[in-house]
Amino acid sequence: MHPHPEPDHGTAADHDAPALSGAPDNTVDALVQLSFLVQGALSRIAAEHDLSVIQLRLLGILRDRRPAMLELAGHLGLDKSSMTGLVTRAEKRGLVTRERAPHDGRGVLVALAPEGRTLVERCGADVERRITGLAEHLTPAERDHLRTLAAKVLAASPSGG
Repeated sequence: MHPHPEPDHGTAADHDAPALSGAPDNTVDALVQLSFLVQGALSRIAAEHDLSVIQLRLLGILRDRRPAMLELAGHLGLDKSSMTGLVTRAEKRGLVTRERAPHDGRGVLVALAPEGRTLVERCGADVERRITGLAEHLTPAERDHLRTLAAKVLAASPSGG
């Protein structure tokens, strides 16, 4: 794998173009460089909405579910104290709420607050546009193939995607 420097912080349009030159030499390089490209786009979107990438991920997870804190920590790969801090900061910003779990008096569920839902919709539109844009030069058949291969890799991963 060849290390690549971080791109500079020019215009938003500049950041959506691939920062790396040349074709990857192998599958590892290809997947790592693709990951850098996607993560870079997500980082820029998060920053434009005054979020960290982990906060963006938190909101993305909460868009269609109300998980318990432990489940949420598992999705984000955080320990209990880090998860608590992340949710507390998001709650203070009015993005999420904590609710008592209906079947467990000690359990806490995390849900989007109305302001969080609005932010998810705005960020989601940006993510859709920018990530779709990364593959716009591919044919429809190539995009379908890429999606199929990505799904296969994700399904086989120990974390289940």
